[in-house]
Amino acid sequence: VQLQASGGGLVQAGDSLTLSCAAAMITISSRTMAWFRQAPGKERELIAGSTRISGSLYYADAVKGRFTISRDNAKNTVYLQMNSLKPEDTAVYYCAARNGMIDYRQFSYAYWGQGTQVTVSS
Repeated sequence: VQLQASGGGLVQAGDSLTLSCAAAMITISSRTMAWFRQAPGKERELIAGSTRISGSLYYADAVKGRFTISRDNAKNTVYLQMNSLKPEDTAVYYCAARNGMIDYRQFSYAYWGQGTQVTVSS
């Protein structure tokens, strides 16, 4: 099983960026998909999630209204559209997959991507 995250980079505050997470050997349409991030010196945190069952979405307060999680089941890929980026969004971003509902606990996710660095300059 492989989740390949990509799309990170160095941007300025206010810019937009789209992260992609391409899945292999699992079908994202049958999984809850999520994006976590880990800033330097901080714990990894759930920032966005999308369930397969009800199609419900979750966003952390810090990104609500700016980030959008979406899926393309035909491409077996999940995306994170990030708008109005702030310096505090600087982190390594990870995609993850699990069975069941969205869970904020990282240990509950069986599959992880390798992480992609997002750096937002002021």
